[in-house]
Amino acid sequence: MKTRTDLFAYFDQLGIAARTWQHEPLFTVEQANALVDSLPGAHIKNLFLKDDAGNFWLVVAEQHAQIELKKLRHAFNVRNLRFADADHLLKYIGVTPGSVTPFGLINDPEHAVRVVIDSSLFEQPIINAHPLENTATTSINIEDFKKFLRSTGHQIMVINFADYGMREF
Repeated sequence: MKTRTDLFAYFDQLGIAARTWQHEPLFTVEQANALVDSLPGAHIKNLFLKDDAGNFWLVVAEQHAQIELKKLRHAFNVRNLRFADADHLLKYIGVTPGSVTPFGLINDPEHAVRVVIDSSLFEQPIINAHPLENTATTSINIEDFKKFLRSTGHQIMVINFADYGMREF
């Protein structure tokens, strides 16, 4: 699995400028709220989900987005949707609980994870996410975030949490 150091080297290869802040481990959006005032840009929450067919989903949303799994299930056209376990988190995106991040996509070269991004994030100038561990937050501008997403080779879907409508990235 790729590490934080590998992630930053990957950013360098892509020409992505990143700034990282160290902090105490953060496991929830509530704990991260203290950083919101000190770091500009969008702060996110990430859900790593599994459906009954064995598909894995990474949902990346603005931290205050109201996400209803029942509505997501309908948007994804699946029968059931639940949080994936820690073993699957580590296997597919190389992180532990509390460290879920879109940057973990560098650990999924087989593209086993389906990626869904909150449309409101693309209206923000900066995205803040954990750099594969929850003891730091890394900020990159939105164009670099899009570059990163494209570079992973994953199919990216964009969701509007107002109506749960989805489109391709």
